Amino acid sequence: MTRDPLTGAASAPTPTIADADLLREQAVLKDRGMDVAAEGITIADARQPDRPLIYANQGFARMTGYPVHEVMGRNCRFLQGPDTDPAAAQEIRQAIDAERECVVEILNYRRDGTAFWNRLSITPVRDASGRVSHFIGIQSDVTARRLAEEGLRKAKEALEMDLRLAARVQQALLPPPEVTLGQFRIARAFHPCTDLAGDGVGIVSLPDGALALYLLDVSGHGVGAALLSFTLNHLFSPSVGGVLLVGDAAAGLRVVEPSGVAGRLNRRFPMDRTRQYFTLVYGVLDAGTGRFRFVTAGHPAPVHLPPAGPPRPVEGGGLPIGMLEHARYEDETLLLEPGGRLYFYTDGAIEAMDANEQAFGQQRLLSEIARLRHLDLREGLDLLADQVRGWCGGNLQDDVTLLGVERR
Repeated sequence: MTRDPLTGAASAPTPTIADADLLREQAVLKDRGMDVAAEGITIADARQPDRPLIYANQGFARMTGYPVHEVMGRNCRFLQGPDTDPAAAQEIRQAIDAERECVVEILNYRRDGTAFWNRLSITPVRDASGRVSHFIGIQSDVTARRLAEEGLRKAKEALEMDLRLAARVQQALLPPPEVTLGQFRIARAFHPCTDLAGDGVGIVSLPDGALALYLLDVSGHGVGAALLSFTLNHLFSPSVGGVLLVGDAAAGLRVVEPSGVAGRLNRRFPMDRTRQYFTLVYGVLDAGTGRFRFVTAGHPAPVHLPPAGPPRPVEGGGLPIGMLEHARYEDETLLLEPGGRLYFYTDGAIEAMDANEQAFGQQRLLSEIARLRHLDLREGLDLLADQVRGWCGGNLQDDVTLLGVERR
């Protein structure tokens, strides 16, 4: 740095020939780098009408198929075509008119007419006076990414449609919301936390005139749980294939005892093969006497509501189905008196959490059953389900299924 001999002020050094050569070399290197860049780079003159291109690199030529000499003096909108989104084109125009930066993905067309997705970045360049003199455009071909995203979107839509169809099939397998069979009235409430549920519920008329009732809950959620639930609902059938309920005997068909049903299921669905287990309450109701013989396998105990007196859980228990190969199951028996009720539920009812992470709980369930005892069975069951849903703000984290039986 030198100083003025009169004023003593510092002054910049006088450029040398070597400095000028270095600047020229840097400019050439910059131009060469822009030209060979993989991305398309264009410069438009903002001072001329219609902002024509005054520069395009080889990356732009490779991307669009247009030789550089063919695009000079043209506005870049020549890349737009019949399926170009007018909103995207309008966004570009508005950004240029406002002299601001813009990044947009727009469908453009190559010289041969094929379409490609262009991620276009436009940046204004200002001169020494602050006036916008040029616009630099950076083009990136993002067609592969957009096609992949579109494929994922279509696959997601197809999967969601399949899930909705499967959910409708699952709903079709449910028993009616209310059934009257002789002196017994049976109602159910079914609230899956997702489209597909892992809960299963059924009412089956047996050959000897008895009624089979079951409620099951497959571990986990989603498609896997729903598939196992579908399979189990099929097996709980009085058809020839439904040998879990009806077996062959010398005198013809016979009803298998509940503990035998649980044992057969446990052997057929070991957890080391299915990677899942399920809980179950299954019983046979004698339509003449009201005697209910049942088995509980890892499932919440049924609740007995006598004609007079408070509701109480019924004793009984056993391991979930599939959890232990040699698990043993035992039958329990109770008498459903005239005017009495039985309630079955999955653990999603008592494990529903409120905003403070407090569970609905069994005691609250018993209190609600007692409070609603004078209502019609189905009405009370629906209100009980509403109480559970309201407890967790409608945000069920597990399926909630209720089954009620009343002897009139």
